[in-house]
Amino acid sequence: MHLYLALTLQVLWTGVCQAAMQHYPATWGHYDVCKSQVYSDEGLTWDYMACQPEAADMTKYLKVMLDPPNITCGNPPETYCALENPYMCNNECDASTEELAHPPELMFDIEGRNPTTFWQSTSWKRYPKALLVNITLSWNKTIELTDDIVLTFESGRPEQMVLEKSLDYGRTWQPYQFYATDCLDAFTMEPKTVQDLTQHTLLDIICTEDYSRGYVWKYDKTVRFEIKDRFALFAGPRLHNMASLYGQLDTTKNLRDFFTITDLRIRLLRPATGATMVDENNLSRYFYAISDIKVQGRCKCNLHANSCVFDKEKLSCECEHNTTGPDCGRCKRNYQGRAWSAGSYLPIPKGTANICIPNNIGPVTRVCDNELMRCQNGGVCISNVRCNCPSAYTGLLCEKPRCESGLGGCRGADSGQPPLRPPSSFGPLLLLLGSALL
Repeated sequence: MHLYLALTLQVLWTGVCQAAMQHYPATWGHYDVCKSQVYSDEGLTWDYMACQPEAADMTKYLKVMLDPPNITCGNPPETYCALENPYMCNNECDASTEELAHPPELMFDIEGRNPTTFWQSTSWKRYPKALLVNITLSWNKTIELTDDIVLTFESGRPEQMVLEKSLDYGRTWQPYQFYATDCLDAFTMEPKTVQDLTQHTLLDIICTEDYSRGYVWKYDKTVRFEIKDRFALFAGPRLHNMASLYGQLDTTKNLRDFFTITDLRIRLLRPATGATMVDENNLSRYFYAISDIKVQGRCKCNLHANSCVFDKEKLSCECEHNTTGPDCGRCKRNYQGRAWSAGSYLPIPKGTANICIPNNIGPVTRVCDNELMRCQNGGVCISNVRCNCPSAYTGLLCEKPRCESGLGGCRGADSGQPPLRPPSSFGPLLLLLGSALL
């Protein structure tokens, strides 16, 4: 008995120390364990918790497609002029020569090379017909964005652009954000910035002029879709209160979907011109060129996996909690004792696993929950299957003082505890639960 108490205290103390020392970074990296072993009334058992993969550079796993497919420069070879100097025309693009080729994969290679590597489109030869390019990034997997999407342009930032997302593998699309030098003229939208958004308007689609205006394009090359600024509306300026964001993601489905994608599409509608009028005598000045695209995120595993593997050109979650599927979106065979449910971020820090339970667990599958059938006297509900009770209590919902079974009951001189009875509303419920389990 003393050994059991010592082990229990050791486990509890370790948990308290770990909780006290745990540092939660601005990213969502602390749901990195799906289960751990704990001591309970039944001995050593599993304690399940919500879990998810670490955030990573998702450009390593995507496929890129350009429309029109022959929009990349170099076939036939072409000479380009500098935007700021129409008489400096010494830039060549030749698809048959490696040093002069600019294929799409150079949008995702290692940055910092000298000279800079980049993808480049054909020039605006058919002006005034619009120079339109669609760049589609596909993962064939649902992913959750965890940081800003950043595009780096080598030819000047486009004067008109739309960033779009898909949640159904490219079958349908919806805008994420519009970009223009003049939002009213280009998209009949009032210009806004992400700083104009509130918690109530976070899902609004805006047009911004922040990343399109100005002619210092050689020094300001990036276009952003601001993920972290949107997180900050709930988590604070430095994302110090992530619990608030987790609560919103748990309770607001549209918010969770807003940061979830299967595909991204960059619609380039008008290149940088550097002036109010297009110089029709030097159309080789106008084109698109992208040196880098950053997409930081994680596999969506519905909080049922802490790792995601890339095998045979495909991402898939390594599911826990008796779940299966590429997103852990259903219960495994013979573990359908209750309906599948995604995990929950709450309560902090471990969340709720919502594990799939065996078919033969019996007619009562939810012994406890956080609403009607709460664990009493400090007990903790484990996966809705049972209450993990403090050492001084027992029963289905920890409603019975353990001293009742001792000599003299709870009124004995050594008990030091008055008898405790469950609230009257729980009496019939506990009888029903007990008889059903028996």
